[in-house]
Amino acid sequence: MLLFNVGNERYAIASQEVVEVVPLVLLKSLPHKPEYIAGVFNYRGRITPVIDLCQLMRGEACSHNLSTRIILVNYCESNNIKYILGLMAQQVVETLHKSESEFVDSNIQIDAAPYLGKIILDDKGMIQCIRIEYLLSEAEQINLLPESILNTAV
Repeated sequence: MLLFNVGNERYAIASQEVVEVVPLVLLKSLPHKPEYIAGVFNYRGRITPVIDLCQLMRGEACSHNLSTRIILVNYCESNNIKYILGLMAQQVVETLHKSESEFVDSNIQIDAAPYLGKIILDDKGMIQCIRIEYLLSEAEQINLLPESILNTAV
């Protein structure tokens, strides 16, 4: 698991979903976008959208610290088109190895946050897993992502 923070809370993404972790880069802003879309950048010849996880989950932008990074993940839309999606997060500096049996289901479903998954417990507390496939609704996939991004499918 790749660990990161949103505010003071710890979260994790399965390492097999991570393509690469890159430092913050200058993002091109998109007009009339939702607040949590930080912008786009050129990643190896592809226009790649970046979601600010702090803005999405807490309503405030990620701080621009040395440990704030862009986590590049493989994202698969509901129509099975795959592309690279950037996730901006804070304190992206640690990994954790846990077996599937150590994951705990919170049994709480939040309709506004279907991307929140199971919880891992460690000596520092709780870490909530993020389910990448539920970050964007079908409407957001169609309406928020520029056509040029969809045309650069992997």
